[in-house]
Amino acid sequence: MLKEALEGQVTAVCNAITASVQFQVEPVGRWFEAFLKRRTRNVSASFRELEEEKELSEESEDEDLQLEEYPMLKTLDPKDWKNQDHYAVFGLGHLRYKATQKQIKAAHKAMVLKHHPDKRKAAGEKIVEGDNDYFTCITKAYEILSDPVKRRAFDSVDPTFDNAIPSKSEGKENFFKVYAPVFERNARWTNKKYVPNLGDMSASFEEVDAFYSFWYNFDSWREFSYLDEEEKEKAECRDERRWIEKQNRGARAQRKKEEMNRIRTLVDTAYSFDPRIKKFKDDEKARKEAEKKAKVDAKRKEQEEKERARQAELEAARLAKEKEEEEAKQVAMQAKKEKEIQKKASKKERQKLRTTCKNWNYFADNESESVKMMEEVEKLCDRLELLSMQSLNEVLASSTKEESKTAIEKMIQEVNAQLLKEKEEAEARARQSSKSSEQSSSGAGGGSKTWNEDDLQLLIKAVNLFPAGTNARWEVIANYMNLHSTSGIRRNAKDVINKAKNLQKLDPIQKDEINKKAFEKFKKEHSVVPPTVDNAVPSERFEGSSADGTASPWTTEEQKLLEQALKTFPVSTPERWEKIAGVVPGRSKKECMKRYKELVEMVKAKKAAQEQVSTKSKK
Repeated sequence: MLKEALEGQVTAVCNAITASVQFQVEPVGRWFEAFLKRRTRNVSASFRELEEEKELSEESEDEDLQLEEYPMLKTLDPKDWKNQDHYAVFGLGHLRYKATQKQIKAAHKAMVLKHHPDKRKAAGEKIVEGDNDYFTCITKAYEILSDPVKRRAFDSVDPTFDNAIPSKSEGKENFFKVYAPVFERNARWTNKKYVPNLGDMSASFEEVDAFYSFWYNFDSWREFSYLDEEEKEKAECRDERRWIEKQNRGARAQRKKEEMNRIRTLVDTAYSFDPRIKKFKDDEKARKEAEKKAKVDAKRKEQEEKERARQAELEAARLAKEKEEEEAKQVAMQAKKEKEIQKKASKKERQKLRTTCKNWNYFADNESESVKMMEEVEKLCDRLELLSMQSLNEVLASSTKEESKTAIEKMIQEVNAQLLKEKEEAEARARQSSKSSEQSSSGAGGGSKTWNEDDLQLLIKAVNLFPAGTNARWEVIANYMNLHSTSGIRRNAKDVINKAKNLQKLDPIQKDEINKKAFEKFKKEHSVVPPTVDNAVPSERFEGSSADGTASPWTTEEQKLLEQALKTFPVSTPERWEKIAGVVPGRSKKECMKRYKELVEMVKAKKAAQEQVSTKSKK
């Protein structure tokens, strides 16, 4: 702040002061650590002040250090140094892991001044030569506690640490009093510096959640290398060192797993007995029920609102519909009136045109021309619109006879040209429709290839001769028809399929006629020509007739008996055909042999057609 000018002084403004600008500065490194400490302690102190405070506290602790004499020090076995309490050896059993390095050094110095063999020998005490003196335990304790790594290993297995977990009965009675010291005791193993407290019943959900999240994700530095049974430095070779290290790693991992299970059991047990968790769950349940009820109420209210809106919409729609119907009715009535007016006007104009033309004697010199012109005038009355007719009548009213005749003839030419154009368009549409129908009918019947009656009969025969399931059936049928057709037209599988579908679509009367013609043709041919595979009819696959036409056709039952006899009596059977004829009643040996030859020819024909199709497909 600037001081006010005194009496007699003159003030002058040199420049305006700029506005202050605020910058966001974030601490990093050790300054960030100091910031966290200040925030945690709720104090405003710099990093240096905190460090000085820490050093002063350590110095004050060193000044106030009081060693507690370990009464069993002289009874310690130097060879069993691993099982000794190193903090107790230095008289720091009351501080243990909280002891600083300065305190450890001071305790070691005090112990050396008091228990060094030379000091004791000078005092007249008898000293045992070698490493069996208890002073070796003091040296070993300092070696362990002065090394941070070895000290951490010893602290991990501190014999005074209580690993116990409260029982269920203890946790139910007084949860916070029982579990708070347990968590505080186990918090020494964490790698994180800031450990949340267990708190009390007044803790918020976020605080309780942060506490259990910390312990469920507990990051422990506790390790168990101090309990290794073998020291790899004592190994005689590299392989033995590796084996020892492997055994030690396995033992450490097992102990670490047991430790983490212990922590997890502690957290699970505390979570199950924590009264705040039950309270939060009840609150959450009540909140969800309240939300559910609110949702139900809101939904019911929404349904009611929707129902009211729907009723309002229905009412509005009904009113709108009634209004539209009324408007439509009015529009229809108006249109009807206008139509009636236009109709009357058109009638009046037509009458006017007829009268005008009649007064001019239809612009003709004789009777025949008059009649023809009268027809043309009637055509104008039928074709012209009201406006055109009004315009024409106005021209006729103000023109001479010659001018009126010219106007009438011009209008007649326009109307005739329009009629001619409409007629040509109608004829073109008719031709196009006829052409499309012809193309569709020819396409459905197998393209442009015509089918005569002989080809139809041959198709029916081939379809029955090569039933469904035949390999490449339609190619075989097409090939069969190309071999035996007398028309000379080559068919493909697509033509055959289209025609077969066409035949299936025929009505029963047409099918009967085709079958009747086929039977008559078959009967006629077989009366003069012996049956072969070429003239076999579809319905006679198993009902052949003899060459002279006197023998009765083969029935299905006789055909089955013949096929069974052929299987029963093979070629090597003596007097085979006599035995076969004896199995088929009413059939002689000659008839059975002839029927067999016919069947063989039919099978050969099928195979030949199929082989030809397969050869073409390979090519």
